[in-house]
Amino acid sequence: MGLSAYDLSGRTAFVTGAAGGIGRASAVLLAAAGAVVHCADIDEKGLAETASLIRGTGGTAVTHTLDVTDRSQVRSAVASTGGLDIVAAIAGIMHTSTVLDTRDEDLDRVLAVNFKGVLYTCQEAARAMIASTGRQDDGPRPRDIGESRSRGSIITMASGAVDAAQAGLLCYSVAKAAVVQLTRTLATELGPHAVRVNAVAPGWVRTPMTNRHEAGTQQQIEAGLIRMSPLRRVGEPEDIAHSVLHLASDASSFTTGQIFRPNGGVAMPW
Repeated sequence: MGLSAYDLSGRTAFVTGAAGGIGRASAVLLAAAGAVVHCADIDEKGLAETASLIRGTGGTAVTHTLDVTDRSQVRSAVASTGGLDIVAAIAGIMHTSTVLDTRDEDLDRVLAVNFKGVLYTCQEAARAMIASTGRQDDGPRPRDIGESRSRGSIITMASGAVDAAQAGLLCYSVAKAAVVQLTRTLATELGPHAVRVNAVAPGWVRTPMTNRHEAGTQQQIEAGLIRMSPLRRVGEPEDIAHSVLHLASDASSFTTGQIFRPNGGVAMPW
């Protein structure tokens, strides 16, 4: 296939969390690779900015202002795409509290966005992808020997927080760990339908979500992380977007159920 494996011309992508950070960078890159990108987020202004970036370079963007915790909104947006090849479920929020200080409403909100929102997106996208085969009543079709292209790619966003316990990140870490198990389970169930499912688990990335501390504290945190990284730097949204592009493309046609870790080497699990 060569470099043409990364060509997404003629494909349709659906990206949640597209109003900023990793979601925006991923939407922009998928569009640059040729996909028609449906950008979804609760932040209408941020969505418009992302769409403007895509259209400004000749790409095609469609926006959907929605709350991923509302299944009906997700279902409606997915249905309006007319068919999906790629889904990147990136929408997420951050919450900090110790185990002893965590309230029911804290846990409920983080699980609603970071796990249920991903679950709803994956469920609706998977149904659409399976339906597009036209064989849902007969079961999955047999694969042709040597066939390289899958029928769809679903990409979830996990986190480096699943690889090590971090004080204050109980709600976030638990939700992201659930996303990892969702990814593996769904990959097992959708493989026979030629739909791949993988997760990206970034290390520390400079985004509006991680830039939530006072300037001095933020610099201290990043300085510590830079010392821990063999590459001696923290990530940028574009670093993660390239992992999303790889998993969306035919270049990863033999990859499913995997957790990609673009983290600068801070964690190196087996």
